[in-house]
Amino acid sequence: MSVLRPRVSVLTREQIEAVVADAVRTLETVGFFVENGPALELLGAAGVRLDGQRAHPSEGQLRHALATAPPRIVVYDRDGTPALDLGGDAVHFDPGSAALHVLDPVTRRRRSPTTRDLAHLAWVTEGCRHIAGGSTALVPSDVPEALGDRWRVLLALLHGRKPMATGTFQKDGFAVMHRLLAAVRGGDEALRHKPLAIFDCCPTPPLKWSDLTCQALLDCARTGVPAELVSMPLGGITSPVTVREMIVLHCAESLSGVLIHQLAGPGSPIIWGGSPASVDMRHGTTPMGAVETMLVDVGNAQVGKHLGVPTHAYMGMSDAKGLDFQCGLESGVGALLGALAGVNLIAGPGMLDFETTQSLEKLVLDNEVCGMALRAVQGVSETSAGEAVDLLRQVVEVGSFLAHPHTRAHFRQELLIPGRTIDRGSYGDWEAAGGPDAWASAHAEVQRILARGNPAPLDESLQAELLAIMTAECARLGLPGLPADPLP
Repeated sequence: MSVLRPRVSVLTREQIEAVVADAVRTLETVGFFVENGPALELLGAAGVRLDGQRAHPSEGQLRHALATAPPRIVVYDRDGTPALDLGGDAVHFDPGSAALHVLDPVTRRRRSPTTRDLAHLAWVTEGCRHIAGGSTALVPSDVPEALGDRWRVLLALLHGRKPMATGTFQKDGFAVMHRLLAAVRGGDEALRHKPLAIFDCCPTPPLKWSDLTCQALLDCARTGVPAELVSMPLGGITSPVTVREMIVLHCAESLSGVLIHQLAGPGSPIIWGGSPASVDMRHGTTPMGAVETMLVDVGNAQVGKHLGVPTHAYMGMSDAKGLDFQCGLESGVGALLGALAGVNLIAGPGMLDFETTQSLEKLVLDNEVCGMALRAVQGVSETSAGEAVDLLRQVVEVGSFLAHPHTRAHFRQELLIPGRTIDRGSYGDWEAAGGPDAWASAHAEVQRILARGNPAPLDESLQAELLAIMTAECARLGLPGLPADPLP
């Protein structure tokens, strides 16, 4: 028997086609600006009309690029086991990437992250069963900026098994990051066959590809590393303020990214992602927890699905500064809407303050949010269909179903059992435990995870190989040695 999958949509098929048509016409007439020389050469060689550094692709050229992009991408964990199956309506979560701050558990105020924080983030992510992917979600302040992107990948590999979302900060970073990933996987071709990381590639709205992010697209395409387009229109600032036109701009920027990427490596894996935001004109802020932002995200995902590529969105996060009502409201609504929209990869668990701050305590709470969202999309099971009348007759006769074989057979499949941070006990039990609030429960869970140490230590010979790669990179950059202990 089939099960109806609960879902949410904000656009009809006709509206999606109209959005795509507007995006295509925008690219044909307005075009997109490209700072990267090799990308411009690729576009010109493919017959794309160039007006200086502005490219004007035709609809046929865009459709051809979409046709070569794979509709499904499988990303594997460090051990080579499939972890992220990106395609169709499959849903997965990861903590997002590149927060500039961490929420300190003692002061409950944000501070600059360190290498230790990034290692601990990987440990906690490993302990979150509903979060399938990891990420280099913090920018450590105790290493030189020139080393930051590759240092984050090193730490993610040393401290976690889950595949990671990451990205380059410098053009020379990709080669070293790829070398680290390939060393763990067993070579370049093994990594191409079983990718371990996804690289974010972010256009600059409106309709511009910087030299750095364009180079990241080219590098990913040529090595087979999955690229994740992260278009970031800001309503009323760098895009029109209306939700529909934000979706049009996102579509145009993403189409331009698919074109560059597929020209560089036809058939290479690419994800239709984004991090748009409506703008609160009262404060000049970009609320990721605004419902209008979520509408754009859902619309973007619908367009990506219509065009046949895997999808991504930054959802399940909050603009709150701590773990309060606003935090739960925005994170829960975002994660659920993203899951109901069938977004393949939802980034954002653990994130606060307009995508700038990561919190380990929020991450373990969001793990429960993700679990509930994933359970919701499973819908209503029909495994007992046809038994209802007989079961109801029996419950009337026996008066209780606690010990009934049907209850024992289906209880764990039907009911999601939450972790320690969700309170479903009695008031008396809660009071006897000291009346903990969400912060106290989450902090206790984080401490339990950290007390166990690294849950996924890397083989010592591979550790040595990765450290040797990083030591050589430090020498190339003129650093006297590793700037911090990568195994805190």
